[in-house]
Amino acid sequence: MPKSPLTKLPNIWPAIADRLIKIWITTPEEFFIKDPYEVFYELKRKVDPTLCRCALASLVGAKEGVKWNTLHKSAVQEFEKRYPQEKWNTAWKGC
Repeated sequence: MPKSPLTKLPNIWPAIADRLIKIWITTPEEFFIKDPYEVFYELKRKVDPTLCRCALASLVGAKEGVKWNTLHKSAVQEFEKRYPQEKWNTAWKGC
């Protein structure tokens, strides 16, 4: 399978690109016109409810052009403010 053009974005590795394709985001241009918090919410609801905070920070960082770990905490705080009903998968301790 050819590599997705989405993997050219910072922080977007093949597994995340594959999930984005499932919600009809197939190019960097399609990604950039969307809000990364809304994209993450849609991914959690429609594709993978186990997505973790690191995946959220990866999407936000890709949009802002920075490494995911530099904004991990602020991205999580913003998501929790926007989507207070969403709960994190507490079984995963990786991020």
